[in-house]
Amino acid sequence: MRTPTPAYDEARAQVRDAVEFLGYDDGTYEMLARPRREMSVTIPLRRDDGTLEVFEGHRVQHNITRGPAKGGLRFDATVELDEVRALAMWMTWKCALVDLPYGGAKGGVKINPLEYSAGELERVTRRYTSELMPLLGHDMDIPAPDVGTDEHTMAWMMDTYSVATGHTVLGVVTGKPLSLGGSLGRRDATSRGVVHVTLAA
Repeated sequence: MRTPTPAYDEARAQVRDAVEFLGYDDGTYEMLARPRREMSVTIPLRRDDGTLEVFEGHRVQHNITRGPAKGGLRFDATVELDEVRALAMWMTWKCALVDLPYGGAKGGVKINPLEYSAGELERVTRRYTSELMPLLGHDMDIPAPDVGTDEHTMAWMMDTYSVATGHTVLGVVTGKPLSLGGSLGRRDATSRGVVHVTLAA
């Protein structure tokens, strides 16, 4: 059994502190400190030079009580399942704190995107999306860009999902290019949010 990562330990400790402060029971802690659903997948990639590599990918849905799960997808060489669990949990709290009708989710593939061509990253993205089809959907789980991914990644995900379902599903991801229904200002949204919060503090 793997030892939990510091991020996951920290996330669970935060839940424990909140549950104790609010006077809830251990059952409430156990429910909130564990993911609702998670999937780990194997992603084979035939590289441009013909060699084969295999990657590990994850998607964690921490909580879907308030609505569909929402959270980013990261491509990074340090991705681990426990880290993804912690990030999904924090997405639940972020959505709840600003009263958005979403639960928390997060995904990741253990890959350094700087070492792969655009075509290779597209193949990884499409395979990851195909493997996660049972979890994804505008009313189930809506990925977004994160570390190492961007609007192209989201376009590949949307296209893969749409082809599999037989019709265009724009709402299956956010952070898409404007030409595919993306939001103007999405690229700068996080940094703008930090500025607004900092100025209000």
